[in-house]
Amino acid sequence: MSYKEEITISEKQLRFKAFATFVVFIVLLALAVFAWKKLHQEPEVAGTPKTLRSVLNFNGDFFANFLSNMHLAATYPAAAAVKNVRVNGDVGMDNSFDPATWKLRVIRGPGDTLLVSLDDIKALPKTDIIFDFKCIEGWSQVTRWAGVKFSDFAARYHLDDQTQMKYVGLMTPDEKYYVGIDMASILHPQTILCYEMNGRPLPINQGYPLRLIIPVKYGIKHLKRIGTISFSNQRPPDYWYERGYDYYSGL
Repeated sequence: MSYKEEITISEKQLRFKAFATFVVFIVLLALAVFAWKKLHQEPEVAGTPKTLRSVLNFNGDFFANFLSNMHLAATYPAAAAVKNVRVNGDVGMDNSFDPATWKLRVIRGPGDTLLVSLDDIKALPKTDIIFDFKCIEGWSQVTRWAGVKFSDFAARYHLDDQTQMKYVGLMTPDEKYYVGIDMASILHPQTILCYEMNGRPLPINQGYPLRLIIPVKYGIKHLKRIGTISFSNQRPPDYWYERGYDYYSGL
């Protein structure tokens, strides 16, 4: 017959173990408080303590290595798309905006800006995408969008030299909202310059006449109402990066 030997612990031993556990807890708590204070005494880089910003940058660079054209966001049937698409964020959505005067400004280089109308963009092959739009606030919705693949747009306007660079910058007409996107993500086959939502022209509050839909990124990168597109080998300014978020913001 097998049995387990009963171990008896004296009251003195119990008190010692409880005291040792309490001491370890206090030491760990003190270290956590010290590290927290130390962290917040650091100089900030783009709205975030230097150490945290270094971690965010490392994470972005690391996960960017795994992005490829085979890395696709899941897609859904049209019936799965919500009818009432959530509106989130209105920075850059100036009420004085006049759609009749809008043209997309594509800055190919110093003194070389291409102006493209919405009709020009609609003349390119149309792509429809239904995917789970994810927000950094924690909510998501299956939504339906349509427009032109950025890669098709770049090919049509002979942006070969520009797409050899590392980044694309996009900005609203009033220049109040802006994002920076790594080139691999902007050329991803699911990234579109979007002019339709649920089979109809974009509503004004969803970025009419043209917005970015980039399913491999969180919603903060899906810039509404694109005014200007530019190219660079240095990271362009990014609205939420400057406020403490991850530059890459990939999924």
